[in-house]
Amino acid sequence: MTDPTPLPHRPDQAVRPAGAGEPDHDVAILGAGIAGSLLACVLARNGVRVLLLDAGTHPRFAVGESTIPYTSVLLKLVAERYQVPEIRHLASFHALRQHVTDSGGLKRNFGFVYHRQGRPQRPEEINQFVIPKLLHHESHLFRQDVDAYLTNVAVRYGATLHQHVRIEDIDIDGAGVHLGGARGEEFHARYLVDCSGFRSPVAAKFGLREEPSRLRHHSRSLFTHMIGVQPFDDVMTPRGAYRNPSPWHHGTLHHVFDGGWLWVIPFDNHPESKNPLCSVGLTLDPRRFGDLGGGGPEAEFDAFLRRFPDIARQFRTAQTVRPWVSTGRLQYSSTRTVGDRFCITSHAAGFIDALFSRGLTNTLEVVNALGYRLIEACKDDDFSAARFRFVEDLEQGLVDANDDMVHGAFVGFRDYQLWNATFRTWAISTVLGTFMLEGVYDRLRRTGSDRELRDLEHAKYVGSPFPTHAGCNEMLQRTSATCQEVDRGELDAAVAAGRIFDDLASAEFIPPPLGLAQRENKFFHATPPRMARSMRWAMTSAPGDMRDILLGAVRGFARDKVAPHG
Repeated sequence: MTDPTPLPHRPDQAVRPAGAGEPDHDVAILGAGIAGSLLACVLARNGVRVLLLDAGTHPRFAVGESTIPYTSVLLKLVAERYQVPEIRHLASFHALRQHVTDSGGLKRNFGFVYHRQGRPQRPEEINQFVIPKLLHHESHLFRQDVDAYLTNVAVRYGATLHQHVRIEDIDIDGAGVHLGGARGEEFHARYLVDCSGFRSPVAAKFGLREEPSRLRHHSRSLFTHMIGVQPFDDVMTPRGAYRNPSPWHHGTLHHVFDGGWLWVIPFDNHPESKNPLCSVGLTLDPRRFGDLGGGGPEAEFDAFLRRFPDIARQFRTAQTVRPWVSTGRLQYSSTRTVGDRFCITSHAAGFIDALFSRGLTNTLEVVNALGYRLIEACKDDDFSAARFRFVEDLEQGLVDANDDMVHGAFVGFRDYQLWNATFRTWAISTVLGTFMLEGVYDRLRRTGSDRELRDLEHAKYVGSPFPTHAGCNEMLQRTSATCQEVDRGELDAAVAAGRIFDDLASAEFIPPPLGLAQRENKFFHATPPRMARSMRWAMTSAPGDMRDILLGAVRGFARDKVAPHG
């Protein structure tokens, strides 16, 4: 297929007016959560006649609240590429508060505190990724506000919204898509995108779930919102022993242990907060973590806290404000995600685990790749599966890359030094991937051309956090393979940790001033002096590709800070 033509210059004009007897809508989207609403914004802004259907209504509870720098660059990029400035408002904490909601939390770091059952926490067994000051502050999204905001933006751009509609019948033929609701509703469109999640009607209709799933990672979760969760900084003993560069309460805190992790995502961690809630979730590998007993998820959570008294300190005054949600196994995958006139996206296609906060990032990756293809397909009246083949490759790649990373992390949780090593391979891949993408975004903004974005679709490592770099991806693959050896009982964890640290020390693409190969350096903290030394390294000693990526990103971030935005 030839490359699509540039996006229309008049996004308020329909890409192809309906002919006699044709469906009233070009694209029907199932699910008005964050994925469906983002896609609806992109399509409606560019003249596509969008039908947005949802079984529930807004506002509503949702998890997936923590952003990462890669996510924020993608938000800026999608907003620029598709000319939807409202999406950019989610790309920084300050813009979120100014334009969307004052119910979100501040995120200045990713914190990881390692625990052993029944034993005091060791202050030296911690890790923290501090978001560089060069970047914007990240956010804890209060999803019920953010999802409703995006849905309203989509409607303002012309999308037709129907809530309380549960689709039970799907029929796709050469003429289009025919949908039937549980209460007798009928809808017609030329193409169908399912953004609904695990219980995807399209996946059920066409038998798309992979059974058994190829995914290695295995976990379940229980989660809720609470009030009265105390900052971990205030309950640590002895105070000051941790020496973390950023307060735990100023970011997303992960309590990690052999068999799982617990997230603490506060919305009340800045002086202007008007939201006293805190998102709390416990994720466990049931194959490794002992039985917590019956009595429901709240009783399970209480039983867990009894095993980890240093975590329990945070929850002495905590109370739930909504019922707990308890899941079975979280992981699922699909044999395929596209077909003639349909696509299942993001969490309708597959899911791994909330660890590393890649859910929203993966959603945006798919929206970015799917958006222009749908716009052009509507113009050409060509909705064949071949046209969307890259979206399939991307979705499968995202699932597999995340499975490798999270499976390796859970194996790392068995031994602190192994986790200390695997933490660094995740950190450097997401940082360098963010820098690469910032350079691409900066050139898109300055030139108006998305040619480089289309070229990125030919990258060798589709789905990776840093899809263009062989050295980084080979290191990620070696880390995954090493953790698999530990998982099979073929390699000692201490030997595995040493192997990964040796890999980090010999990696020519990692800026030495960051100190990632130093075991005693528990923090990824790109302070201004370290960034200055890293830039000198980039200009004098770095491989050519890394020099271009780092210098291009720094210039882009600097321009972005001074550029006016709506």
